[in-house]
Amino acid sequence: MSDNSQQSPNQSTPAPEEVEAAMAAHASDEMARLQGELAEIKAKSAELADQFLRAKAEAENARRRAEDEVSKARKFGIESFAESLLPVADSLDAALAIQNATAQQLREGSDATLRQLTAALERNKVLAINPAAGDKFDPHQHQAISVVPADQEANTVVSVLQKGYLISERVLRPALVTVTAPK
Repeated sequence: MSDNSQQSPNQSTPAPEEVEAAMAAHASDEMARLQGELAEIKAKSAELADQFLRAKAEAENARRRAEDEVSKARKFGIESFAESLLPVADSLDAALAIQNATAQQLREGSDATLRQLTAALERNKVLAINPAAGDKFDPHQHQAISVVPADQEANTVVSVLQKGYLISERVLRPALVTVTAPK
């Protein structure tokens, strides 16, 4: 009967010192690998932290620039409009400087000044709402001041008491109108 618990002469059991040395070498290799990984992770973390701080600073700068632009737009947004009204003011000053102006001269000057004003308003997208008699009443652009009996169709404009104005297609002031009464 052969004993299986015995080792063959070719196989030798490693000495406990050898096992301990091998385990220590393996642990040392593993420790070196983990330290290398830790160093890589720390470097990557530092790089990402730097990228984050730069992105945060850039976002803050962009926000600050946008606030400055909005502030300037609010402050100087009317500049173009004001510049287009200066010739109108100059014309009125010139008219008032004439001491002995005739009614005809005043009328011609007023007409020319009104044309300048209308052109300045139109350049700045301020358009008149001036419906013609017989136009359909539009509650979005017109304000009915009175209702009168008339031969026209019901709810149509009879007369305009005061022009209205649009600014970029938004009602700045509705036209004040008289409309026909329902029959």
